[in-house]
Amino acid sequence: MKIHEYQAKELFRKYNIPIPKGKVAFTSEEAVLAAKELGEYPVVIKAQIHAGGRGKGGGVKLANSEAEVKETAAHIIGMNLLTRQTGAEGRIVKKVLVEQGLNIEKELYLSVLPDRATGKNLIIASEAGGMDIEAVAEGTPEKLIKVYVDPLIGIQSYHLRQVAFGLNISADCIKEFFGLLKGLFNFFTDYDCSLVEINPLVITKENNVMALDAKVDFDDNALFRHKDILEFRDIDEEDPLEVEASKYGLNYINLDGNIGNMVNGAGLAMATMDIIKQAGAEPANFLDVGGGANAVMIENGFRIILRDSKVKGILINIFGGILRCDVLASGVVEAAKKSDINIPVVVRMEGTNVAEGRKILADSGLDLITAVDIKDAAQKVGSIANGNLNGGKPIEHIRK
Repeated sequence: MKIHEYQAKELFRKYNIPIPKGKVAFTSEEAVLAAKELGEYPVVIKAQIHAGGRGKGGGVKLANSEAEVKETAAHIIGMNLLTRQTGAEGRIVKKVLVEQGLNIEKELYLSVLPDRATGKNLIIASEAGGMDIEAVAEGTPEKLIKVYVDPLIGIQSYHLRQVAFGLNISADCIKEFFGLLKGLFNFFTDYDCSLVEINPLVITKENNVMALDAKVDFDDNALFRHKDILEFRDIDEEDPLEVEASKYGLNYINLDGNIGNMVNGAGLAMATMDIIKQAGAEPANFLDVGGGANAVMIENGFRIILRDSKVKGILINIFGGILRCDVLASGVVEAAKKSDINIPVVVRMEGTNVAEGRKILADSGLDLITAVDIKDAAQKVGSIANGNLNGGKPIEHIRK
């Protein structure tokens, strides 16, 4: 789960991570009041969306007067902000963070994330902080400092020194930097984060170290331990279909392709998406209904796929184990009867009660396309992507 910058900074305060003074505003009038509370200019108006690169997209602006605050906030609030991370559709800005301006001497990059290859937590830092950190990582990775921390031991003094010396932190700032890094790492572990990033981390001309930005991702699987964090969820920033799927306990991720798929098991789902691509199509979603899915979950998953206007066909690929094939078939039939299906649906199933499942599909009277195996399913999916099935016959003329 992602949260906004202003929410992340609210949490940073609990860990004594220095941040600029600031306040969130939902209207240009609120932005003016926030600037008055700060009491000095310039202030920074920062769009609050769940994506990076806001500055390059025009979502971060300086304001040197009350009039500029009102004009800038009015321009940013409501704009469709496009960045590298929003995709071509962009994001509508609904709020801004009004923050004090700083006398910045140096910009740095700092983040903490899990490293699955080593089973450790990884601190990444760089003197090349700021908006072009992605280019640094791609073009000059040697400029990145990487420090691995065993989670069973936790962060130690030598870890702090490694990062500080790698960033050439001056003696005047090193104590404050140690406190910030230790607080950041403890925040990362205490809240079961999958990423904590400060970009930029700045050193001011007054030799203060401050988190000028804040990006935090939480591990969804650990949110049951952090009920307070759930209050920060902003469903306006999430895909509507993913929000809908989460209500029914479905693991759903919306993608840009044209073939929807429903699978039981994450590994099988990944393999199914590969099969779709190899067949010349593109997966429109990742949908793992799970091994313990019931007919209601199947029905809801099927309905959510059909709500995606990009989907030109559906592949249902199920290996019946805990989820029996007859349960799957019943869910598909119920969903199909309640939906106006105008696209082809390929069903491939094997495993427990497969004969019963196939009979349910055959007796349903629905236009479902049965695949005998995964190779057959891939061929049919490829034909759907090309606009035909079975030797060029139109899709709408094909039955099971």
